[in-house]
Amino acid sequence: MELTELNDLVERMVKEALDRRGVATLLIAGKTGVGKSTLLNAVFGENLAETGQGRPITPSARLYEKEGFPLRLIDTRGIELAAYTQTVTELIAHIRIRNEGRDPRDHVHVAWYCLSEDSRRVEDGERDLVAALARHVPVLGVITKSRADMGFRDEVLRQMPELRNVVSVRAITEELDDGPVLPPKGLDTLVDLTMEVVPEGQQTAFAAAQRVALKHQVNQSRKIIATAATAAAAVGATPIPFADAAALVPIQVGMLAGISAAFGLDLSRAFLGTIVSGGLASMGGVVGGRAIVTGLLKLVPGAGTIAGGAIAAATASTLTTAFGFAYLAALKHLREQHGDAPLSADDISRAFQDQLRRKAKESEET
Repeated sequence: MELTELNDLVERMVKEALDRRGVATLLIAGKTGVGKSTLLNAVFGENLAETGQGRPITPSARLYEKEGFPLRLIDTRGIELAAYTQTVTELIAHIRIRNEGRDPRDHVHVAWYCLSEDSRRVEDGERDLVAALARHVPVLGVITKSRADMGFRDEVLRQMPELRNVVSVRAITEELDDGPVLPPKGLDTLVDLTMEVVPEGQQTAFAAAQRVALKHQVNQSRKIIATAATAAAAVGATPIPFADAAALVPIQVGMLAGISAAFGLDLSRAFLGTIVSGGLASMGGVVGGRAIVTGLLKLVPGAGTIAGGAIAAATASTLTTAFGFAYLAALKHLREQHGDAPLSADDISRAFQDQLRRKAKESEET
């Protein structure tokens, strides 16, 4: 494949991967002072209400989004009793309009209703708002600033039965006056429960946006690898001599783009191009001989063609799977080492090639 063709392919696959990942829309509500901004920073690594572009969707709520970030945020003003009726009427009307649209990417996908543990009370207006929201979108209760539950979670569930679940969280480390240090808690549970109620089409987007539970980015990547392996097997099974290698490249580049998107990486043609070039070069050195053998088998008439196709399908699937899991292992290792620190394309490419060489060595030994 010529360099120009590869660049065009990478650019196309970046666009397709971002389109498939899409965007998830989270509505967050709660009274003034419950700690919504702190919670958003802890889960997503930033507060879209501060870093994104916002526009009013009702007098009491704004929609925030940021180019390239896979989450939209609908942030309501503090739910106060004085403005309760107006707030609820306007908000529910907007959600209904959005969710009746044909494109599911424009829907409101999940809501978090936040209550401070300090208050230890649920007001009538809050109960009514949650009940109204739950008729249109799954709602999770989030008890913020959690230190000592003392039965408050159970009370929230009793008074707000429409909630899918309630999670007690502490978004940041707290040092109490008498000395004990309380670490963050409950954020991973909040992400896990949100992933369970977010529609399947938005799960990759939410997994990519959150910065709490690496396992969800890994799980979404595994699905992408499985899809690519199935496509590779179909290509490998076609009885066309030597056609496999060129046809597999778009599948494998698309797979790398999809995994990158699932990890929330800042995708661009240059970024992915660096990773693809290094990965394909390493892969070619490992599998070239086997690809040629498979192509030769397909030249055998009759049963030889069928056998060659079957072997090529299995080989194409296996190699694509190995390629994908090497990239996944590289990203997982880098995230475990560096957390949310920005990763350069060169760093990722080197880690990817190291994983490919390791898998090749393991294959030779077995």
